[in-house]
Amino acid sequence: MLAADCVIFDLEDSVAEEARETAHANLLEMVRGGDFGASERIIRTPDAGDGGFAAAFEVALQCEPDAILLPKVETTEPLELAVALLAEGGSAAALWIMIETPLALMNLREIAAFGPPLACLVVGPNDLAKTTGARMEKGRAVMLPWLMQVVAAARANRLAVLDGVYNAFRDLDGLAAECAQGAAMGFDGKTLIHPAQIEAANTAFSPSPEELARAGAIMAAFAKPENAGKGAIQIDGEMVERLHLEEAQKLLAAARQKPTQSSAT
Repeated sequence: MLAADCVIFDLEDSVAEEARETAHANLLEMVRGGDFGASERIIRTPDAGDGGFAAAFEVALQCEPDAILLPKVETTEPLELAVALLAEGGSAAALWIMIETPLALMNLREIAAFGPPLACLVVGPNDLAKTTGARMEKGRAVMLPWLMQVVAAARANRLAVLDGVYNAFRDLDGLAAECAQGAAMGFDGKTLIHPAQIEAANTAFSPSPEELARAGAIMAAFAKPENAGKGAIQIDGEMVERLHLEEAQKLLAAARQKPTQSSAT
């Protein structure tokens, strides 16, 4: 089993038009009833305007995935269509969507506020670069405003949010740097394209021993009777507020689980 929280099975860009029937048959054989351990199963369909969308969505439903990933979402219309199809199929799958075009960024506030079963926003940097003309350079300086816009939209609507892929899968140092950047920006995890990338992503999106120790110290300090009613206390010469206590509680809770990752295959 891969040490990834999610495995994404792609029926979009990776499947040629003439190979769709074969891809659907392979997916049903591999995924339906398959054992993927603790990893969630996510299926990415073609975009809602594609002629193969309906057939791919039906195949995805037959696989009973944890979530269906819709690419190139630019308005709430694809979500409304997907919700209707989920209801028709009696599926409890969540919806994930990819934010990868200028129009998606312009409509992000409305899209992210759609509500359940929408559960996760996924950045698509390759398509963002293609559709905007932005260069895919290390450090992603030109994309940072867009990336933070997606993070903010996710947080405002209590959605998970995943950073986009790193194309140079043999460049593990570059990947580690971009994973660290994504974690610092507030992403929950990173979509991956090769098993060799999993370790670096797990490391970046897992709390460090120092962070865990600090979180434990904050919880222990606020648990003392003399601090029960205080909004702020001092720990090692630093002022710590109750918002930091909430962050510590979330960090320790997350540490009991695996870090959020996604491996695209």
